[in-house]
Amino acid sequence: MQLLLDNHWAIFITLEISSLLFLFLFVVVRYLFTNIRVSYAFLGLFIAAIILEALLAFVVYKHTGEFTTFQIVIVIFIVYAGTFGISDFKKMDRYVKDKIGKWKGIDLLTDKERQIMAHLKDPKVIAKRTRLWFYLHTIVFAIAILIFWQYYGNEQHSLYYFLTNLDWYKDELIEPRPFTNELITNIVQIWSLIYLIDTIINWSYTIFPSEKKD
Repeated sequence: MQLLLDNHWAIFITLEISSLLFLFLFVVVRYLFTNIRVSYAFLGLFIAAIILEALLAFVVYKHTGEFTTFQIVIVIFIVYAGTFGISDFKKMDRYVKDKIGKWKGIDLLTDKERQIMAHLKDPKVIAKRTRLWFYLHTIVFAIAILIFWQYYGNEQHSLYYFLTNLDWYKDELIEPRPFTNELITNIVQIWSLIYLIDTIINWSYTIFPSEKKD
């Protein structure tokens, strides 16, 4: 058990890489070798890896008694796998079918799948989807900040004060900090950077749309 606790990050990374490999092999074996039974075996291994990640997070929590960045990262990965990951998997599935079909000289895509692929390549559709993702990300981020503030907010100043005075973000030695919990402060700092980058990328598709390809 101590070995698991000492190497929980390495184990998680190994499980995550393995899950992605299993998912890729599921698609390749299914369409390149047309072996449905083996492909489902890889899909089962993918699901097993996700379950093991959740169990790993629970075991570490039970032995440390602390909810840390480790558990938060695993929860994020699992939530992604069950939400946006499904959509990304379908995209990968259609892409691999298209490439393998061309390589084998056969048409593996259905008419509906071709229509979906053409639809998703439309710059207007891309811009709309990325804007919707931005709105969703903004709502989730705002709710998380309010929840963090409710439980860990530094009452020396208002939330508005910390949102308009970002010296605490630039220098970790500057006091006061917006949250009394250091882990929460670090999460907000990292998430803020991700949110900024995500915002720039998402709105770039609206401000600088690409030309539609026939």
